[in-house]
Amino acid sequence: MENRINPYMPRPYKLLSLKKETAIDWTFTFECHEPLIGGQFMELSLPGVGEAPISISDFDDRSMDMTIRQVGKVTDQLFRLTAGDTVFMRGPYGNGFDLGLFNHKKVLVVAGGTGLAPIKNTIQKLSQGGCEELELLVGFKTKEDRLFVDQLEAWSKAFRVRVTIDKEEEGWTGLTGLIPSHLATCQLDRVDERTAIVVGPPIMMKFTTLELLRQGFKQENIYV
Repeated sequence: MENRINPYMPRPYKLLSLKKETAIDWTFTFECHEPLIGGQFMELSLPGVGEAPISISDFDDRSMDMTIRQVGKVTDQLFRLTAGDTVFMRGPYGNGFDLGLFNHKKVLVVAGGTGLAPIKNTIQKLSQGGCEELELLVGFKTKEDRLFVDQLEAWSKAFRVRVTIDKEEEGWTGLTGLIPSHLATCQLDRVDERTAIVVGPPIMMKFTTLELLRQGFKQENIYV
């Protein structure tokens, strides 16, 4: 019989490295040789502490990244780990994003805050080919909350990337305002044939989707 991984059985994962993204967001890189799909997540557990669902922000055939915000008991303990430590996880869970759905399509990706993390790998794959056109609109509360700053800069050289923060700040020369307010300025043609991916807090996804529908996007072409 085929030796299949039981997604409900916690397994040990070695922590390879940590990278600071913001004051409270760090990317943890774990050793991983399992097949993954962009958009999936794992249930991460620390014995004696608890368990939490964590999105996979990037991966290859040897490792898996998780960009994690320090917001509670489990993540507080997780942030005390160092390279070489082991944690337990089960999964992966979730259907992930079927990249075939976006072949030869004009794709608009809209991400809010930490919502950029679970879509990061999918954006990277789309930027490498498959879709006809790619555009990213991402919003953060403040300039200090921006994730993957270097990656955003690299992406901006390959396709259109717009970054906005909620309010004006000293030293910030980019866009300001909430994401829906900028959708009207995307100047997209033939929106009824375009596809949108929306990832972020529920309230952001709600008003972003409503704006996309108002502009003429078809409901079946919006993935959240």
